[in-house]
Amino acid sequence: MSAASKLTGLAPAIEARRRASEAFFPVEGERIAQLCHQMSERFVEGGRLLAFGVTAQARSDMRHVAVEFVHPVIVGKRALPAIGLTAAADVLLLAERSDMLMVFGEPDDGPELRAAVDAARRRGCLTVSFASLGAEWTLEPPSHDPCIRQELVETTYHVLWELVHVFFEHQGRHQQQAGAAGFLYPFLAERSTDPGPLIADVRESVLLKAEEVQELRELTVGDDGGELIAATGTLRRAFAAGGRVLALGNGGSATDAMDLVADLTAAGHPAIDLTADSAIITAVANDIGPEAVFARQVIAYGRPGDVLVALSTSGNSPSMIDALQEARRRQLATIALVGYDGGRVGGEALADHVIVTPSQHIPRIQEAQATAYHLLVEQARPTR
Repeated sequence: MSAASKLTGLAPAIEARRRASEAFFPVEGERIAQLCHQMSERFVEGGRLLAFGVTAQARSDMRHVAVEFVHPVIVGKRALPAIGLTAAADVLLLAERSDMLMVFGEPDDGPELRAAVDAARRRGCLTVSFASLGAEWTLEPPSHDPCIRQELVETTYHVLWELVHVFFEHQGRHQQQAGAAGFLYPFLAERSTDPGPLIADVRESVLLKAEEVQELRELTVGDDGGELIAATGTLRRAFAAGGRVLALGNGGSATDAMDLVADLTAAGHPAIDLTADSAIITAVANDIGPEAVFARQVIAYGRPGDVLVALSTSGNSPSMIDALQEARRRQLATIALVGYDGGRVGGEALADHVIVTPSQHIPRIQEAQATAYHLLVEQARPTR
């Protein structure tokens, strides 16, 4: 019996994600594998990934995919050029023939999305979208729920990032054809091979990763959803008393904090993204130290009755731990979403509510955490 089958109030939400995943990845798995291959070819030619979004939620995904490609967290993977853009004019200024444009958002978000796709296609770029925007590659999740759509999109761009490296490692190119990526990939001098069998293997890997994250969603929520439900109760009480959420994370977790704040704001709840102001973050990191970048903002913004929500894959980030400790000193409630075994945050009970995703695979942790904070937002709505 799966964890989802034993849940009570959260069972429908978890089951809806299972159904959507099973309707999406087996159908699109081969195309995702083929896209990995085409993206690897573009990177070899010296191309860059341009990620584009205009809404707050879309920008969190745009920033997430950019940081994953530029700063890979999997040991041994190389940095790849990826840039986050927020205006169609930027696409016009920057897009070059060998580049790729990945667009986040829906047709209703405005004409800029389609304009960016059209401009990129005219330049000869490979174009990818997750809704019907005229892109060469459209990978649209089969759900009307925006949270489920976002979660499937996040898994998709994570596996694109993870598996594009498979083609670098197993299917080289002559060094003179490696373009600007040649100095990053000395193995590109290897002999080219037929990509067909490799695409089939990559498709199977896509399906396995999709199954893995669904299992982690169920493990994160737990058999009875108790810790998550308790955390939503804390949020409800805080909002009812005029409190606010302060959210933080590092790297990909910073973009998840962005998404959480965007979702809370859209739901009418006051929330502050502690990752948003690069001037404050760089000033504190430069003058005091990187471990203080969030604690300093908790001092500035936090009030008794507010809630600090911290996201981390390890549970050991010094900047997160310092912020949680400062929040407790200032009588803020604290919620932590962490991976691995919970790290210091879980082991030392450094937050009032610790929601653990028991995995060591960072992309899957972040995907399951997206489900957890989406459910936090959904469940935090006042009950009638």
